[in-house]
Amino acid sequence: MSLTGLSGSLYGKRVIVQGLGNVGYYASKILQEEDGAKIIGIIEHDGALIDANGLSVESVREHVVETGGVTGYAKAKFQTNGLAALELECDILIPAALEGQISATNAANIKAPLICEAANGPITFEADQILNQRGIVVLPDAYVNAGGVTVSYFEWIRNLAHIRFGRMERRYDEVRGKHMADALESMAGSKLPEVVRDELVRGADELNLVRSGFDDTMRLANQQISKSAKSYIVTIA
Repeated sequence: MSLTGLSGSLYGKRVIVQGLGNVGYYASKILQEEDGAKIIGIIEHDGALIDANGLSVESVREHVVETGGVTGYAKAKFQTNGLAALELECDILIPAALEGQISATNAANIKAPLICEAANGPITFEADQILNQRGIVVLPDAYVNAGGVTVSYFEWIRNLAHIRFGRMERRYDEVRGKHMADALESMAGSKLPEVVRDELVRGADELNLVRSGFDDTMRLANQQISKSAKSYIVTIA
């Protein structure tokens, strides 16, 4: 965060996504619906949609599925030169389509302080050198795209065990959560809001546990990448 100059959470961050396939769609959908990020640009093969107030990812996705592209989408500004939209001002740029989209030709014009390589090799070697010199942070594709293989590993473990995640501890967690809610109500002398009590009492389901395991795996990988990057910078210096 300090390297990018960004602060706070993902809430309100301006994001431009290139490619609304599986990776780009779910990345932008989750960023918008769960993190409160503002998807201000979506780039497809036939052009780009721009809206400084934020696009509805679901609405754009439906249009793309129905028509095959973003042309004709009436709820945002459309521009035919999709590649040029990579150079617009935003906080996070997510190239999730083709390789080599950021090259020596346009790297000097990229304004996003943070790029997440959601496609395979979307940044050329020459462009990567330019971006590094400009202080733009790039999360590498091998890391950003690790979700599928990581969760597949979890699935493999679950299948070997022949038991779904959470089967053993879910009811215990629910009982412990109920005791915690009861204790809080007893100390406060009043009832907890229903939504708070439900959240405390609810045991983790399989999706919660998979996301937790994935989060932990990615945090550890990020720490290792950061350590290697710092070591590399010191060595070069």
